[in-house]
Amino acid sequence: MESPPELPQDSPREPILTLPGALTAYVLLLAVIHLRVLLPPDLEYWTIEVFGFIPKRYDSTLLEFAFPGGTGAKIWTFVTYSLLHANLSHLGFNVLWLLPFGSALARRFGAFRFFAFMAVTAVAGALAHLVTHQHAIAPMIGASASVSGAMAAAIRFAFVQGSFLSFRRGDADAAARVPALSLMRAFRDPRVLGFLAVWFGVNIIFGMGSISIGADGGSVAWQAHIGGFFAGLLLFSLFDPVPREPADAADATFPDLPDRG
Repeated sequence: MESPPELPQDSPREPILTLPGALTAYVLLLAVIHLRVLLPPDLEYWTIEVFGFIPKRYDSTLLEFAFPGGTGAKIWTFVTYSLLHANLSHLGFNVLWLLPFGSALARRFGAFRFFAFMAVTAVAGALAHLVTHQHAIAPMIGASASVSGAMAAAIRFAFVQGSFLSFRRGDADAAARVPALSLMRAFRDPRVLGFLAVWFGVNIIFGMGSISIGADGGSVAWQAHIGGFFAGLLLFSLFDPVPREPADAADATFPDLPDRG
């Protein structure tokens, strides 16, 4: 007697809020590095001077004063500043903003692309800070430029039907791999524009995130946030491994968003 055929089983659906390995590793790295606050004060601040981003380090008029770290620090601090945080609340704010957007991005990019993307947006944030604070001696630290870049990259696909900010979404991996909007189409989506307005308003008015530490006290490096954000928004396609849909297919994905000439 023949046994009845087995019914196909649904593939397991991974919850949206489950953290991918790349993001978990990134958060753990930030947490481990933050243990430097347990060092003696002089040594703890030495790590900030060596690995924090100091615009004055690149001042060509500075002839006799040498910063810790020498020539090497002029290179690595474009990235390493983003791994340091002033205190637990600073670290917590950045991780809190990163969890939803970074999770989707890490699933979409994979570990290598995700870490490379976070480094590139950190560099962009440092460049924006350098241009606007050419003679500043206070070190800038914090992952906010990279977090801002991750948020900007995520909105390129977050509102697409089936993704993690849409009203209809599936499991986490599927939600992270929907075809992204082109940059021009993203700027025509009122939800993206609303997100941009809120994000820029929050950063300019309140400025949560990166902190400069030095003789002048703590302040928000909002220009670095904007540098990282624009880098994430504009460079997303260079990292994105998911094929883009044709324009007519993209229009069908958004029946609720009529095109206007």
